[in-house]
Amino acid sequence: MEVHIRLDGRRNLSAGIYRQLRQAIIDGVLRPGEALPPTRQLAARLSVSRNTVGVAYDRLASEGYITAQVGAGTYVSFRAPRAPQRSGNSRHPGVLRPQPHWSSVELPSLLPARQYNFRTGAPDGSLFPYAAWRGLVTRELRSIASRGNGYGDTAGHRGLREAIARHIAISRGIQASPDDLTITTGTQQALDLVARVLLAPGDRVAVENPGYLPAIQLLHSLGAKVVRVPVDEEGLVVDALPKSARLVYVTPSHQYPLGVTMSMRRRETLLSWANRTGSAIVEDDYDSEFRFDGRPLDPVHALDTAGRVVYIGTFSKTMLPALRLGFVLVPPALREAVHKAKHVTDWHTNTLIQGALARFIDDGEYARHLRKLNRLYLTRRDRILEILERDFADVLEPLPSIAGMHVAALSKAMSFAELDAVLARALEQGVQLHSLSRYPVDRGDRPGLVLGYGAIATEDIAEGLRRLRAAFDA
Repeated sequence: MEVHIRLDGRRNLSAGIYRQLRQAIIDGVLRPGEALPPTRQLAARLSVSRNTVGVAYDRLASEGYITAQVGAGTYVSFRAPRAPQRSGNSRHPGVLRPQPHWSSVELPSLLPARQYNFRTGAPDGSLFPYAAWRGLVTRELRSIASRGNGYGDTAGHRGLREAIARHIAISRGIQASPDDLTITTGTQQALDLVARVLLAPGDRVAVENPGYLPAIQLLHSLGAKVVRVPVDEEGLVVDALPKSARLVYVTPSHQYPLGVTMSMRRRETLLSWANRTGSAIVEDDYDSEFRFDGRPLDPVHALDTAGRVVYIGTFSKTMLPALRLGFVLVPPALREAVHKAKHVTDWHTNTLIQGALARFIDDGEYARHLRKLNRLYLTRRDRILEILERDFADVLEPLPSIAGMHVAALSKAMSFAELDAVLARALEQGVQLHSLSRYPVDRGDRPGLVLGYGAIATEDIAEGLRRLRAAFDA
């Protein structure tokens, strides 16, 4: 490892090298067992004599900071003195200040999941086809090596865009050109690109209430004026949309977090509203791959004849969030601007993972993987609903949920604070789930909770809900 040493002037250079290496060892910058550069190499880099560096090394060795092994090199001693760990950041905080908006944004907790993990949006990592995926990544690495290591297409891997276009045509009835697809680093970036292209600071944007908090925070950060619009049993209440809204962000297939599906009548009404007001619709189809009951409804995008709907999809729910892959399908009029927005923000998404996913879809592995997930998630959803109806009938009212990876239930009598206290007690017993209070809701609405079934093992559901019931009883 290159060690940064600053030498001022030409006097007492050995002492300067000694002090800086000693301080690096004490501060833990150079760790026990770490190799120091050979004296000849460090001397050449610092433009000093080898003897100058040797004197500094000899002094460090005599004081026990480093040890030299003949023929093997010089290493930081495991017995070297270390400074006590400092609490917090000792650096000066600086005079720069962020915009006030950022003080209201909370980062999600990354604490380890509890045993009974009912968190939303988390797929079952144990079901991921690691062996098949490893082989595809290896093949793609060889392919990349053969064609050179240049940057990729801003729009994304051509093969992946073609595979996605075929997939959503078959599974969602959406006719799309690969040219209108842009591969993104997840849903958040897809929404960010669209908002950058369509919105100016101060533009009004409508979102669902309750709704997906990261999307709302993103729109706020771009200077949009966010208006929350209520959701009922048919989805977003179109009659409550402000006429001045430039854009509306919706999750019609499986509303997040309530889980209701927007009715066909409401979808058509939403499109009529957009055509009448000249607004854009962003349709986030985040987990529609999992559908269990009823006839599938056409996505809003498939009903659009005027080019007003932007369609967003993600692989975080069907594959792994760690892959950070999503896509956005835009009308041809927005294609070039979205590509430019992608270019100036991060150029392109990981080409290695894109290529592997293209092969995964084309080989039929993705379809087989989805069929397996659908069978298992249906079993888990039904198990949760069965127990809620049997053991929680006096305290919770489950909402209909015909798709997705979570179900929501409203409290029959508790306040937001009381229900949050119940969930805190459940967390102490290893049960992890979300309260509706974590989403932007009006306090006049009923409190409730959301139970995800992507990550929890099927055999753990009964015990997890038993502990949740005990928390209610407490």
